[in-house]
Amino acid sequence: MRNASFYLATVLIWGSTWIGIKLQLGVVEPLVSVGYRFTLAAAILVLWCLARRLPMRFSLQEHGFIFLQGVLLFACNYLLFYIAELYIASGLAAVIFSTIVVMNICNGALFLKAPIDSRVVIGGAFGLIGIGLVFHRELAAFSLADEEVRGALICVAATFFASLGNIVSARNQKNGLPVIQSNAYGMAYGALVMLLSGLLAGTPFGFDPSVAYVGSLVYLALFGSVIAFGCYLSLIGAIGADRAAYSTLLFPLVALTISTIWEGYRWTLPATAGIGLILFGNLFIIRRRPTALPQRLAGVNAGATRDHSPHR
Repeated sequence: MRNASFYLATVLIWGSTWIGIKLQLGVVEPLVSVGYRFTLAAAILVLWCLARRLPMRFSLQEHGFIFLQGVLLFACNYLLFYIAELYIASGLAAVIFSTIVVMNICNGALFLKAPIDSRVVIGGAFGLIGIGLVFHRELAAFSLADEEVRGALICVAATFFASLGNIVSARNQKNGLPVIQSNAYGMAYGALVMLLSGLLAGTPFGFDPSVAYVGSLVYLALFGSVIAFGCYLSLIGAIGADRAAYSTLLFPLVALTISTIWEGYRWTLPATAGIGLILFGNLFIIRRRPTALPQRLAGVNAGATRDHSPHR
């Protein structure tokens, strides 16, 4: 039940952040906006850790891996997506980000020696096909114009950084690093890298006092960063990076629902079929594969009190 709650929260929150990112673009440089976002998010998490008296001391080596997680997840990943949305629609960016399902499977096998689960591969294939059907008009309108190609390639690079960050997070949790404190330090490191990069590059540190910018900044920092990342990275530790990443296939559906309400999106037969495939793939991938125990071992394991499955 806990994993299901984390899964739902991740999908609903991150599915709505694509519009928030769009509202951040314009007056303030993307690099600076990312720095602002994670400075605020890190401050919220640090205050929470102090209020809860959570242990905040880690070794130099542990800080090194937290720093790596922060740079990949909370700096490079987001900076590239902010830049990409200057060139392509947020819906298309969400579609490209869905490929993190495949990237996490490959990177998990490469770096963590994690076995490739055939159910994840099959379910992910259904989901990707479904996403393609839902956004068939956007994908059909995609041209080889320089800006669109540039935006798509930037999205692919951003997704790859996000996947590497997922793998580092899985490694950190496997080695006993707590999610909340790791996120607090990681977001602080990511914000520091962004802000220092801005200073070195001579980027103007402007600020947009409009309701749209400030409101989206607070929403992205508190909900999109603090709450959603806490849920998502907890899922990675509980069910694995490949299964957790499947939630990204549902993000575009949330964005599409918001678009229906606020932008008058019109549903089509292919889009409806695509949703069916996504939901089927989602059910297929999160259901546990039944394991048959040899009869001579069944009695031994029947008395076991600790569940070692990834769904505990």
